Amino acid sequence: MGGLLLPCVVFAMTDTVHPDTEDDVRDAVAAALADGTPIEVVGAASKRGLGRPVTARRTLSLAALTGITLYEPAELVLTAKAGTPLAEIDAALAEHGQQLAFEPPDWGPLLGGDAKQATIGGAIACNLAGPRRIRAGAARDHLLGARMVTGRGETIKTGGRVVKNVTGYDLCKLLAGSHGTLAVLTEVSVKVLPRPEKTRTVMVFGQDEAGALAAMTAALNSPHDVSGAAWLPADLAARSAVGHVAKAGAAVTAIRIEGTAPSVAARRDALRELFAGYGAAEELHFHNSATFWAEIGDGAPFVHGTYAPVWRVSAPPAELPRIAAAIRTRCLAELYADWGGGLIWVRVAPDTEDAGAAAVRGAIAPCGGHATLIRAEEDIRARVPVFQPAAPAIAALNARLKHGFDPAHILNRGRMVAGG
Repeated sequence: MGGLLLPCVVFAMTDTVHPDTEDDVRDAVAAALADGTPIEVVGAASKRGLGRPVTARRTLSLAALTGITLYEPAELVLTAKAGTPLAEIDAALAEHGQQLAFEPPDWGPLLGGDAKQATIGGAIACNLAGPRRIRAGAARDHLLGARMVTGRGETIKTGGRVVKNVTGYDLCKLLAGSHGTLAVLTEVSVKVLPRPEKTRTVMVFGQDEAGALAAMTAALNSPHDVSGAAWLPADLAARSAVGHVAKAGAAVTAIRIEGTAPSVAARRDALRELFAGYGAAEELHFHNSATFWAEIGDGAPFVHGTYAPVWRVSAPPAELPRIAAAIRTRCLAELYADWGGGLIWVRVAPDTEDAGAAAVRGAIAPCGGHATLIRAEEDIRARVPVFQPAAPAIAALNARLKHGFDPAHILNRGRMVAGG
């Protein structure tokens, strides 16, 4: 080890370590590296069921690494330790009329856990964004800087704490979506934005996939600054906690607009006029809108009932009707669309062969895209590729990156690829 002084950290085979500081994280990783023990990195463990099962003999929990360390509302910047609950961050931002614009979803209930357990580090590590992604971008687009401990036991700082500082920005993007396989995030700095004064959701009823796609495309191509575009078939709409949606008795195509009161009112009227030929229309106000779009991003239509496999399919929006038909031809499934048709949520029947991998990935093969198995039992996730298989050149690049950050493969081993 070249004379490296190893920390005096001793683990039992079933220990869960709760570091209080970044130095403690570094010491824990260095100790695991010294004895070649793979570790599972978790925050509140709300997304432990996401990805392939991790091969680990120790758990490194960041649940005690919490707290907002810097918040400058005038500069639109917030810095927090990785284990800080999103609920705590949302509350602090709300006091200043601000928000995380990428709208991180809460997948706790979808994955069989509790709601409101997600952390900022987990949201960034998994690059999770909600329905507003079509306007605000992904989580990685809001990440300004980060501190981390690599699988080499080294502490690294990348990026900065101001919006104009782009030093190391690409490295930040690399960490977002790495699912804790490259480094242990200890602190993140994110860009925040003003919370909208008003929100309205214009709904059109009775459209199938093709009709919904036409309506969503018309809205997104309009000058009305849409921040959400989704479609629910009638049976899934009936599961909503929003009365106007659940009692519609028909499929729902929903368009969200946000901003100042006069602007929202004008754009709402324009959208209702635009949709005059698409069917009966209704609208949701602020609180019902918030509930509805949280349901869309959280996968709420698939929370209750059997713990059947759930997929998220990212593909060209124009392919929505064809992909939906192709999936239904290949297996028994229910689905809905977000991101203007560019994201399709799919739940297949529990007894579907290979959790529906052949059916779902076969449906997107003609157009490209990505299909990710969001939820399935552990034995299924161990044998079915959870993430879209990468092309050989990309897979080789990913392997080199993994080796550069974590040459001994001790961090979340197997989370993204077998043995990786």
